[in-house]
Amino acid sequence: MSRGPGGWGPGGELPGLRKCFKRKAPDSAASLADDIDAPSVMEACHLISVLHKAKEQPGKGVDGCAVRRATHGLAELCKSEVNVETVVSEGGIEALVPYLVLVPETLDRPDELWTGWSADEAAKEACFILGLLATKTEFQQRIADSGTLAELIALLKLHQSSPPPGSLHNPIKSAGVARRAADAITNLAHENVYVKNLVRQMGGIPPLVALLESWDVKVQRAAAGALRTLAFKTEENKAQIVQHGALELLIRMLTSEEAGVHYEAVGVIGNLVHSSGHIKRQVLQAGALQPVIGLLSSPCNESQREAALLLGQFATADPDYKVKIVQRGAVPPLINMLSSNDTQLREMAAFALGRLAQNADNQAGILHSCGLKPLLELLESRNSSLQHNAAFALYGLADNEDNICEIIKEGGYSRLINADLIVQASKDCVQKTMKRLEEKLHGRVLGQLLYQMRSPLPLIQQRIASSLARLAPSNYFKLIFLEHKGLDILLDMLIQGQEGTHVSSEAASSLFELATKIRNTAPMDATPDQPAKSVYLGEQYVNNPTLADVTFIVEGRKFYAHRIALLASSDAFRAMFNSGYKEKEARHIEIPNIGWPVFEAMMQYTYTGQVEVPEDIAQELLRAADQYLLEGLKRLCEEAISDSINVENLERIYTLSEAYSAPQLGIRCVLFALEHCDQVVAHVGQAEYLVLMGRMVPQLKSSLTDQLLASEEEAQMAETPDQ
Repeated sequence: MSRGPGGWGPGGELPGLRKCFKRKAPDSAASLADDIDAPSVMEACHLISVLHKAKEQPGKGVDGCAVRRATHGLAELCKSEVNVETVVSEGGIEALVPYLVLVPETLDRPDELWTGWSADEAAKEACFILGLLATKTEFQQRIADSGTLAELIALLKLHQSSPPPGSLHNPIKSAGVARRAADAITNLAHENVYVKNLVRQMGGIPPLVALLESWDVKVQRAAAGALRTLAFKTEENKAQIVQHGALELLIRMLTSEEAGVHYEAVGVIGNLVHSSGHIKRQVLQAGALQPVIGLLSSPCNESQREAALLLGQFATADPDYKVKIVQRGAVPPLINMLSSNDTQLREMAAFALGRLAQNADNQAGILHSCGLKPLLELLESRNSSLQHNAAFALYGLADNEDNICEIIKEGGYSRLINADLIVQASKDCVQKTMKRLEEKLHGRVLGQLLYQMRSPLPLIQQRIASSLARLAPSNYFKLIFLEHKGLDILLDMLIQGQEGTHVSSEAASSLFELATKIRNTAPMDATPDQPAKSVYLGEQYVNNPTLADVTFIVEGRKFYAHRIALLASSDAFRAMFNSGYKEKEARHIEIPNIGWPVFEAMMQYTYTGQVEVPEDIAQELLRAADQYLLEGLKRLCEEAISDSINVENLERIYTLSEAYSAPQLGIRCVLFALEHCDQVVAHVGQAEYLVLMGRMVPQLKSSLTDQLLASEEEAQMAETPDQ
């Protein structure tokens, strides 16, 4: 039975409707004789003619051998769907219906004596053929209206409850007649509301219910299969099935040793309770809960699957049933089913656990019964229903504070954020789960995580520190990442990654998020400004000989300047003009290592306090600003260069920041390397990335530590009342 992805809601939606059960055509009750060849399509008319003639000789015995050959021939022909239309169009239905008529009081009379075969064997084969014809949906109503349905129901009533094996009296010699009649009704009613209603109106449900008590397990199974089909999405049929006492019989069948019997029984119950809250309660009151839980351990995967789905539905009948289902032992087998090779079995187990996980006590029980790991693994499935049911179950588990530490220790947060989810409902569910985790990171939950972060196992330390970097509120950052060494754990995790692993990527993304949060909450960076000065001369004096008292020679060209502007701009110029350097009294000063555009931009900043930094000279201008101690200009250069960082120039720009004492540029390089870890690794390789991060880590640690301490100090000052 295929099921589509379920929608997620406050209580979790059913992952898919049960499909109306339609049987595949079974093998014929009797095999063809060795000397009889399967007829071709062209022989259909002849075979149908034989059936007509055999019934058109009143008072004479029926040639059972001829009927046998004809029915077997038609059965073989109809096993191929391409031949069904031919048989129907040539009158096959009308030829078969008379063979369904069995009158118990005349079966043994001489004038009705069959030679070579029996009437009930012929009826059984006719049922089988009509069931094959009904596999073509366009013929279902025609077959039902031809008198077939009435005769099939009559056959069910003839059999009723078969006597025990060995009984001297059996009006129908073979229980196979009733079984084939029930199978034919199953195929006739498959996804056909008209036929389903007609079966009920013609009294077909009571004899089917009665057959659930048959001594023949095949008859039980066939009757249950027909009821299963009739109950699907048909409320009137559901009500009548229950009214005629089917529940008690079906619940007994759940304990059958025959897999086919309990599979059909649990399927009927499932279709009865679907969208019918009152029937669901009746089923539970009739004692179905424990037998259904027992089926979770059945060797029959189909019964396990139906039982898990049914338990998920039972869990919504009443809040108490969520607890009762768990108390009666359902959780361990459901968790075992999560590791099955059967996709639908895993899907239904996750569905049931998701429903059960909406109870606080069950949440802790499911997790501590080892349900967390297989649910997390299902998130990585490429089946949308599996993903969704697992996501909903995890959403439930995350509601209990007792589970948070274990979820994080198991790497649950990382798997949630990295899950490649197919449908939007699953994505929404995971977002809600992460929100739950975030909301609970305080008090005893945070205390337990900090305690567990001391674990001697590096993997546990890393999972906790990584999750806290993403989830913890900023007011806990100093406690977590400085006092409890969380920052050291993440930095070690970053630079100790091994070839072929994702350790560096996980650490990089966590550190990037942490660094971003810290930078957003830290006080404004107190970047050094130019020394205080009384006046900027203004742009009109840049390279203006008016009142100029010093001339720089740059690339052989004169650049006119004013000592007062230079003295006010930086310690380097003050030292040049106020100390024993030869430039103190010089009228012309050679600038040997700076190009004209760079020097001009530097002077523009000196005279105005601002300048546009062209990308093509930004790095040279940074070097010049560092040489002449123009800290404000350095900041502008760092900002301009930062905008051009990419995977190709990352290492070169970081080296530049080291060479010219540009910490803001260095931090921007570090953040880029963290944010784009995978791309950088792909470009330079894992080993080179680790080497680069080894160079960057001290600066990153120092920067984050300083910002955390500054944030703490600012918070304390804000709390201190003015004296």
